[in-house]
Amino acid sequence: MKIEVRPSSGNAEYYFREGCYITELSNTENDRELSIARVRVAPATSTRWHSLEGIAERYVILSGNGRVEVGADHVREVGEGDVVVIPAQTAQRIVNTGQGDLIFLALCTPRFDESAYRDLEGEGRNR
Repeated sequence: MKIEVRPSSGNAEYYFREGCYITELSNTENDRELSIARVRVAPATSTRWHSLEGIAERYVILSGNGRVEVGADHVREVGEGDVVVIPAQTAQRIVNTGQGDLIFLALCTPRFDESAYRDLEGEGRNR
């Protein structure tokens, strides 16, 4: 890793098939140990049930309200300032239960790679 400051001006938001909007803040070969993304989930929307193969994830809720579902038994209401820790290979989704956008940082270790994304909707999970 080398010292680097990356300006945020070039980071465009895009829709990801998980059901949310992503702005990549840091996801580079130069820093393979961590990626940081800003995630936006629209009101009355849920992300798809999914897991990340070999990648642990943390959510840091910046604004809005939601319900996070992790694994078989962990269902919690979340809001600003809450942190959710999700081990690798763990089924997860988040539901926006508020009136405005639910916005959080997703910190992945090691860094997120789309090839690690596993959509679990077809495996008997209900939305």
